[in-house]
Amino acid sequence: MSIRRVVRPAAYVVCESEGRVLLARWTGPRGPRWTLPGGGLEHGEDPRVAAVREVEEETGYTVELDRLLTVDSVHLPLVTWGDGSEQDMQGIRIVYAAHVTGGALRHEVDGTTDMAAWFDLAEVPDLPQVSLVALGLAAARATDPAAEAARLP
Repeated sequence: MSIRRVVRPAAYVVCESEGRVLLARWTGPRGPRWTLPGGGLEHGEDPRVAAVREVEEETGYTVELDRLLTVDSVHLPLVTWGDGSEQDMQGIRIVYAAHVTGGALRHEVDGTTDMAAWFDLAEVPDLPQVSLVALGLAAARATDPAAEAARLP
């Protein structure tokens, strides 16, 4: 069996409210880990549309994007999926800040996540998580307009 090489663009959202962040539990090949809500773009799909769609699919919430936080690349030279297939994968991760505009929290059914929940920011470092969570939260801190205004003399 040969290893398939894949470039996968995906869009994710950092959604914070009152000192809490919204996360989804990904059921990936290394076991369940918390991640930012989001996922892969469909062919021809705008990343902004994908981010909003994925949040609704994984959490039940509708969101409005506030700003682009970061674009990141991760290389996973050997990923073995539950069906036994192997990939040499490069992920292009586009991360936005957003806020909830409607909907109600619910878990995804028959998807790549199985739960969604709000966590106090202080709890997040102790959660089993993918590196995207820390990346997204750090980008949110670095690009927060309110924090930037507070730093000005």
